[in-house]
Amino acid sequence: MTQQTYIGKPINRLDGLDKVTGKAKYAAEFDTPNLLHGYVVNSTIAKGKIKKINTQDALGLPGVIKVFTHENRPKLAWFDMSYKDQDAPPGSPFRPLRDAKIRYSAQPIALVIAETFELARYAASLVTVEYEEMAHQSDLEANRHRARKPASGMASLLKPPPPKPKGNFEAAFAAAPLQVTGEYVHAVEHHNPMEMFATTVVYEKGRNKSGGKYTVYDKTQGVTNSILYAAQVFDIPFKDIRVISPYVGGGFGSGLRPQYQLFMAMMAARELKRSVKVVLTRQQMFSFGHRPATIQTVALGASAEGDMTALYHSAVGETSQFEDYTEIVVNYGGMLYPPENVTLDHQIVSLDVNTPLDMRAPGGVTGISALECAVDELAFKAGIDPVEFRLKNYTDRDPLADLPYSSKELRECFRQGAERFGWLKRNPEPRSMRDGHNLIGWGMATGIWEASQAAARAEAVLLVNGKLRVSSATADIGTGTYTIMTQIAADTLGMPLEDVTFKLGDTDMPAAPIEGGSWTAATVGTAVKTVCEELAKKLFKLARKMPDSPFASVSFNEVVFVNKMIQLKKDSLMAVALQSVVDSNGGAAVRQISTGLPNMLKQRKYTRSAHSAVFAEVTVDEDLGTVRVTRIVSAVAAGRILNPKTARSQILGGMVWGIGKALEEESVIDHQFGRFMNHSLAEYHVAVNADVHDLDVIFVDEHDDIVNPLGVKGLGEIGLVGVPAAIANAVFHATGKRIRQLPITLDKLL
Repeated sequence: MTQQTYIGKPINRLDGLDKVTGKAKYAAEFDTPNLLHGYVVNSTIAKGKIKKINTQDALGLPGVIKVFTHENRPKLAWFDMSYKDQDAPPGSPFRPLRDAKIRYSAQPIALVIAETFELARYAASLVTVEYEEMAHQSDLEANRHRARKPASGMASLLKPPPPKPKGNFEAAFAAAPLQVTGEYVHAVEHHNPMEMFATTVVYEKGRNKSGGKYTVYDKTQGVTNSILYAAQVFDIPFKDIRVISPYVGGGFGSGLRPQYQLFMAMMAARELKRSVKVVLTRQQMFSFGHRPATIQTVALGASAEGDMTALYHSAVGETSQFEDYTEIVVNYGGMLYPPENVTLDHQIVSLDVNTPLDMRAPGGVTGISALECAVDELAFKAGIDPVEFRLKNYTDRDPLADLPYSSKELRECFRQGAERFGWLKRNPEPRSMRDGHNLIGWGMATGIWEASQAAARAEAVLLVNGKLRVSSATADIGTGTYTIMTQIAADTLGMPLEDVTFKLGDTDMPAAPIEGGSWTAATVGTAVKTVCEELAKKLFKLARKMPDSPFASVSFNEVVFVNKMIQLKKDSLMAVALQSVVDSNGGAAVRQISTGLPNMLKQRKYTRSAHSAVFAEVTVDEDLGTVRVTRIVSAVAAGRILNPKTARSQILGGMVWGIGKALEEESVIDHQFGRFMNHSLAEYHVAVNADVHDLDVIFVDEHDDIVNPLGVKGLGEIGLVGVPAAIANAVFHATGKRIRQLPITLDKLL
């Protein structure tokens, strides 16, 4: 009799049934008696100050409780660090209702509190504002001459500046027989998850310093981040706040930082001593962070034989006037390709916009989209197949850091992806493949994303009924966290999946960092594995103390946990049931809290990254310029795959997003007003079912015992980073036109 192994199996999502039946509750769906509702009023100008704000008409409505503005808001923390969060860039974070100053269009300037949502919304329409308007700047291109280096500091450690130049790019490029230079532009994009941002604060009266306790249901990618922000801003002891977020209806990075509805709901609940709910509208979802508009220049030089000798990659991105938001945009070419002469540069321009925010594969998809199009252009100029060109310029080391990769099966990604796609049938000549009036294009690109790990804590409890409960204050933003953590725990303690429950999204649980950057499987997964291993040791010690224990003179290394039992490796008949162990503990549950830590001494000697090879087919209507992505094959090397089903969904989601980024997504700003004009899902286009055709995912076997104890690398970003470039390169192959501005809309092709 052997134990079922769950890691590596395509287990269905354990939270799936609750989601499709409506049992899963999101932040806006929690109710409590006598709940008040808040509606936010946003500015209509991009820069200036409020001369007068009139709230009398709103307050005159029966059922309107209060209108908060900068004139009557309660006293709040004044120093910058109180407003910092786990994802805050250098600078002074935005403070809602701080003063009369308007810093960007649609800035929140008032909060109407009423007995119902409908009443609050109507009352908000009666609030009138008189502004003193000032000239604003929202156009990156028009202000790129003001580009500067970002500020440095503790907040930028996770996004370090580009390294110093290597070799002599200018001389090597000038001497290169093959040269390409191009400027690449992409517009602002907004996250637009299905679930709008909402916070429900349930107030409970008390005699403590805070005057009560607060249970906060927040739309967030990290409850620990929300409680850190709320406690500091409002000077409330951590013990008096509990933040809960069991389900998140999509985030894509928008929930990494606390958004202003959390501030508004907490402020109102604290001041009014009432429970308050604040839900943002779809239009208001365009009033906070976004992927920044970015202008990039890429220049590549190569020998006549196609060996890359020079690489230049610079980026200029937008940020707000109050924080220096940056991304790692330009480093990836220096990591993927071996030229000895490399210059990389990243600068920012302060504009009258809100601070940009990490958006799925921040910086990575931006930089790789430009880089891999330039590499494709260089391969074409050299007369070498794009796959062969990349193999010719392949490196097993990270030239940028001068370190070996902990593992890198990118060659196999190229081989398996090309074979599955049928790449050898490609005619390299642009406009050479067609189906009637449709031009057919085949393109490919490389993807890379860092495999990171942070510290996290987890608790494991063997309950009195012999079942296992594991918990950590992480999040599940649709990635399958509930499921894979249950699989890890079940395998580690040798228990059937149905006897294991994993809980998350609650600050009463052991702390975990925000879920983003493809690090949750490695970070929280390591904590879950660690705590289950520590609990196993504790259970073994209890088993040794039992009367007539078969383990009295046995060491821990001589036993195995299997089929809800501890048994001797050499003799499976010598065993003790876990239920018997917990029974012998006086009927009390056995619990353990542990911390999972990255092995920095081991990891710092290597670059740790996931890799991919993406192959795309497009058809382009020769008369209309419309583009359809008919096929994509993505071959991914990302270490150990914990669950092929949820993993495949992650890559598919990235591929769909890549279609949207390549062809559709663009937040259009009218610089006359400094305001995003297409602030709805009717006008902000994302990929829908009709845009998605044949998507194929290959997971390339990759063993890595350096990256973390589980050998996983994370999948949230690697599925996206290479897709837009592969599509853009396919469009070039189909049409002969090199489009360097995303999205590739039909007007750019006609």
